[in-house]
Amino acid sequence: MNKISVRIAEWHRDYSDIRRIREAVFVTEQAVPAEQEWDGEDDSAVHLLACEGDFAVGTARLTALGEIGRVSVLRDWRGLKVGEALLAALIAEARRRGIEQPRLTAQVQACAFYERQGFEIISDEFLEAGIAHVEMILRS
Repeated sequence: MNKISVRIAEWHRDYSDIRRIREAVFVTEQAVPAEQEWDGEDDSAVHLLACEGDFAVGTARLTALGEIGRVSVLRDWRGLKVGEALLAALIAEARRRGIEQPRLTAQVQACAFYERQGFEIISDEFLEAGIAHVEMILRS
């Protein structure tokens, strides 16, 4: 396996890779309705791509309001620190933009992952796209 690199994506140029990953993870695997996955915030968000060589294996975004979201890694690359690399790059980008306490909405099953990165839960559980979620914030 090559080293994983993370870069800022260009929404229009990298759209097909971003869409391929998010469709595989959210729409196909998790049965999130496509109309909920594509929520209209993508045009103004900062997107990142994690790549092995030239092949994109993960993606995530940061909205103008400092919300991290759509963190997704293709199944065959999970457990290889791709999510950690994406999250670290998103936090660094948020701080470059003056966002000291980025937030995210996490699937409950992924809370431990985000807690290991320094996020803490700030809400009760709620359903989004039929999946249990909580709000989390990075306090630093």
